[in-house]
Amino acid sequence: MIQLGVNIDHVATVRQARRTYEPDPVWAATEAQLGGADGITMHLREDRRHIQDHDVVRVKEMCHVKLNLEMAATAEMVQIACQIKPTLAMLVPEGRTEVTTEGGLNVLKQKNHLKDVIVQLHEAGMMVSAFIDADLQQIQAAAQVGFDTCEIHTGPYAQAFYEQGSQVSHPQVQTELTKVVEGGKRIVELGMQFNAGHALNYINVRPIAAIHNLSELHIGHAIVSRALFVGLKSAVQQMKSLMVSTSE
Repeated sequence: MIQLGVNIDHVATVRQARRTYEPDPVWAATEAQLGGADGITMHLREDRRHIQDHDVVRVKEMCHVKLNLEMAATAEMVQIACQIKPTLAMLVPEGRTEVTTEGGLNVLKQKNHLKDVIVQLHEAGMMVSAFIDADLQQIQAAAQVGFDTCEIHTGPYAQAFYEQGSQVSHPQVQTELTKVVEGGKRIVELGMQFNAGHALNYINVRPIAAIHNLSELHIGHAIVSRALFVGLKSAVQQMKSLMVSTSE
């Protein structure tokens, strides 16, 4: 059965807007689990714009499901991950001026560095994932350097879906969807786990959730946004229901 990892970064975004103590990401992680989340995702950015170090520590202590730590492949982040030991360390590109992650990790340009990082994380007992574009060369490189999982960046699909009025049959949407399908197929052929995420919401998630051999979706902003109106537990339940009913 397809699984849902809930990204709680933007709960911390609201908190940091006032530099206060609420809303607490730990409470969000609890509510997400009660709503059926199979995992909790947190991105500890180098500039600490939302999630803080203590958030990751506290969620790790109380989390009864998988913890996915998104991180840049830097010495500082590797050290933090090796201390906290999340279930999964997901390496992502990171830019100080970006609002959100803008593209996949360029594995081809930093194979030696990433290989060293993966070895350190493996030795500390973590599985390691790459957030990657649906590019067959990048996927091949990810397998070569030792990633256990590839999470396909679904942003281009989501953007096409929005621009074309939510018409799944539109050629542009089909083109982007096919890239995700073919990328996922190659990931599985190379012995890695196939995950996907970024910019998915309650309207566009079904075609992605229906892809064969897809293990997990990681979704955050849409769930936190809906939670403002229905509560986080219900928002997670609604997303999980859409995913599971589509994938069955």
